[in-house]
Order: sequence, then C-alpha cells, then structure tokens
Amino acid sequence: MSDEKSKISELSKHGYALIKEAKFDEAASLFNEIMTYDEENNYALVGLGDIERKRKNYEGAIEYYKRCIAFHPGNKYALIGLADCYRALRQYRKAIDIWEKYLNQDEQDVTILTRVADAFRKVKEFDKSREIYLKVLELDKDNPYALTGLGYLYFDLKDYRSALEYWERMYRRDPGNIKVLTSLGNCHRKLKTFDQGLEYFKKALEIEPDNFYALFGMADCYRGLNEHEKSLKYWLRILELDPKNKVIMTRVGDAYRNLGDYERAEEYYRRALNIEFDMYAVLGLALINKENKDYLKAIESLSGLLANDPKNPRLYLEIAECYLALDQKEKARETLARYMRLGIKNTAISRMYDEIK
Repeated sequence: MSDEKSKISELSKHGYALIKEAKFDEAASLFNEIMTYDEENNYALVGLGDIERKRKNYEGAIEYYKRCIAFHPGNKYALIGLADCYRALRQYRKAIDIWEKYLNQDEQDVTILTRVADAFRKVKEFDKSREIYLKVLELDKDNPYALTGLGYLYFDLKDYRSALEYWERMYRRDPGNIKVLTSLGNCHRKLKTFDQGLEYFKKALEIEPDNFYALFGMADCYRGLNEHEKSLKYWLRILELDPKNKVIMTRVGDAYRNLGDYERAEEYYRRALNIEFDMYAVLGLALINKENKDYLKAIESLSGLLANDPKNPRLYLEIAECYLALDQKEKARETLARYMRLGIKNTAISRMYDEIK
C-alpha cells in the first residue's frame, strides 16, 4: 500500500510539473494513470481540471472539479478552479457562490476577495464590490487588484475624480503600467482636463508606440482642445494600424471638416459609409452641406437621422440653424418645439427657441 501511495505521489508531482511546462497531454496521461489506482484521487481530478481549464475547455474542467468536490467537499484547489471556470464563462453569480464557500475556510485570502469584488462589479452590485475591495485594502493597503478594481468601479459610476484617486495610487506603485497610464488619461479625458490627459497618454506611447488606447486618447484630447491638426495626426496613425475602422474614419472626416478641408472630409465619411451605415458619417456630410450653404440637403440628411435618434438635441439645433439661414423662423421654432415636447430639458434648445421668439 505504501508503494502505491509513493507511486501516486511521484506521478502527481511529475504531472503538475508538466502542467507548468504546458505539456498537457503528458500530464493528463500521468493523472489518468493515478485514476487507475484511485478514481477519487483529489490531485488527479484537480490536475485534469486544471489541464482542461488551461485549454479553455471550461465545461470539461467543471466536470473534473465537481467530481473532486463531490469526494472532497472542502478541496480549495477544486473550488478555486471551478469558480475561475464560471468567471471565464461570465457566469459571475455561480463564481461568487463558489468563492464564498472557499472564503469560509480562509476569509482573509486577498486574492479570492478581489475576484469576488470583481465579480460583484461585473454584475453591477457596486456597493458590495466596493465593500470587499476596501476590505482587501485594510488587509493589504496597496493591493494592486483592489486599487485597479476601485478605479474601474468609480469609472463605471462616472465618478472620475474618485477613480483618479485610486489610479494615481496605482501609478505611484507601478509607473510603467500601460493600463494604468491610459486609465488615468481616460479619467482626465472625461473630466475635460485634456492637457493632463495628454501627459499620461504620451507616457504610454513612449512605452508602447502603437497602443490603440493611447493613440485614441491623444487624438481625442487634442480634439477636445480644438487642436484638430494634431488630433488628425493620431487618427491617421490609428487608421494605418487598423485601416477598416469605421469609427476612426469618421473622426478623420471630422478633423478635416474642422480644418476646412471639406473634400477630404467627405472622402473619409463616404469610406465609413461604404463599410456600413454610420450616423456620425451622415452627420458629418450634412454639416459639410450646411457649411456649403446647401441647407435643404443638410435638413434632409439631418431629418433622416432623427428617425434613428429622436432624442438627440444636436440634430434639432442643426436643423433649426439651417431653417434660420433660410429665413424660415417658424420652421426653426417648430423644430425646437418638437424636441421640447419630448419633456427633456436642454439649455441650448430653450435658449435658441427664446431668441427666435
């Protein structure tokens, strides 16, 4: 019997070593050999589950972990593996249930606590998520996963100043982290503190020159500062890397339009529309028509957009301005009144309506 135990132990150690080397077939063969001695062996069942999880065969992994838990209800490796599978499948509620069973054994495991907090954040239970992240920070004051999670949580809640607080703590801890740099930049972009956002995006590009989020952030910050020539440089750089990106094509079109180069602007708007319908490309073409004093054509395009986006105040404002340019004040007022009848307050709409009146 002792020889059998020794054999199982040897096979198990070798199997886990092979998993670390990503030699999954060889490892599985050893774990299956263990099963011939002991079909309830926890090391073999967890090992086989780990192999399937690493192969992203989550359903197969779940079966092994469940078999292990059936024989060994408190096995923490099976519990963690099972929860991680549910997380990978975005079945966050199931993952939370399993992690909480594990925490009954070790309620101060910060790694698992952050995973639970992440899962609650994903299902938008922000209060529970925040409570657990803060508990982790009590146990480990600079825990990177808790700081990162709180940054994302407050960003999701549009509390960008609170998000900045946690991202800045992460930055002090890890100043070369691309995700931290772009997240800081995005907070400043949302707060419209574009100059500060640019600093973080620049640092990200020094580390990773082709990073999409850093290039996008640079372009969007310059757009926010009305420095359209600089923004155009970064929009075009993104298009070099992703030549069929419809959204970026419309941004390029916007930049050329704001620079007064309507011919190139129209070219990029039409390129976007050749991929599929894009509201912003149609809007851009309408605004070019407006600039060219082709007001009726602009009104036609803008009115068509209203069918898809009837609560967009900008469309009503642009149509009203076209009618005013045509000296059709009543039609301008009626356009604005249509928006006001939706029961949505908008200062710009009300101001223009009162000025016409």
